[in-house]
Amino acid sequence: MTSVFEHPWLGTLFGDLEISAHLSAETQLAHMVRIEAAHSRDLGNEAAALAVESAAVAPQDLRAGSAVDGLPVPELVRRLKGQIPQELHADIHHGLTSQDVIDTAFVLSLVDILKIFATRLGTLQSAMAQLDKDHGSTLLMGRTRMQAALPITVSDRLSSWSLPLVDHLTRLHEMSPRLLRMQCGGPVGLSLGNALAARLGLVAPARSWHTMRDGFGELASWLSLVSGSMGKMGVDISLMAQQGIDEISLVGGGSSSAMPHKQNPILAELLVTLARYNATQVSGLHQAMVHEQERSGAAWALEWMILPNMLHATARSLTAGCELIEQIEKIGT
Repeated sequence: MTSVFEHPWLGTLFGDLEISAHLSAETQLAHMVRIEAAHSRDLGNEAAALAVESAAVAPQDLRAGSAVDGLPVPELVRRLKGQIPQELHADIHHGLTSQDVIDTAFVLSLVDILKIFATRLGTLQSAMAQLDKDHGSTLLMGRTRMQAALPITVSDRLSSWSLPLVDHLTRLHEMSPRLLRMQCGGPVGLSLGNALAARLGLVAPARSWHTMRDGFGELASWLSLVSGSMGKMGVDISLMAQQGIDEISLVGGGSSSAMPHKQNPILAELLVTLARYNATQVSGLHQAMVHEQERSGAAWALEWMILPNMLHATARSLTAGCELIEQIEKIGT
């Protein structure tokens, strides 16, 4: 089975088309070419930059080279130079490393992805506020350790779903400058290019972060916190929807092939699944912070396996959360 995030039919449940677009091979390749062209301009060679931009390289062109070199940039540079006059070669990729290009290309995708997260958090906040306005004063049995406790209002329950979103949005704005940093350290991570960062619209860090991956570690933690909050909402709604409890009524629930009377809370269950998935991935991303000396191949590649899927899971949890709120027909007793 391929990844559930891009599977032919499971992808409609787990996947996110916007995130897929920003993480696609085509988008990453376009970012890498943009970086190479911007770097040639930074070196003062406009002709080389224009030649890079006009070169024709497709994602499939990088397959064989990636298998040999362990990454696509060496083959990309070979392909670019193969279409560009020899006299321009000195100002193409000069002083850059593959990691500079790949890390910065990923950060350029994050610029757009973080905007998507901010927008979706805001949309979800608005949906919950409307739900609170419509049903907040309705009574609901408060439950502790899944046992009936004392009466509360729907608004009391909703606050535990909505208030964390405020903090998540604050954290997102706080960590963005630490994430949206250009990578341009050269062979051993010492040289920097402030002008290149300005061309790309990124932050110029104090030094390269080839082996300082705490930014991505922080991002992984944030992604899990967001999906975890959505998972809390999902498990609450799953319990509230149980027959015999009937504290919530959903429209558009999933059907059962064997029991036609059932309406399964599919999106609520999905939120729990995505939360638990991301929680298990955080440790892997934190393992990827352990880089040896001035550059690691193994730890760096581990990020490629984990972080994109965490972005998918979190993005999908936010859209599923909005869809689930819209499915609520009745809430409370």
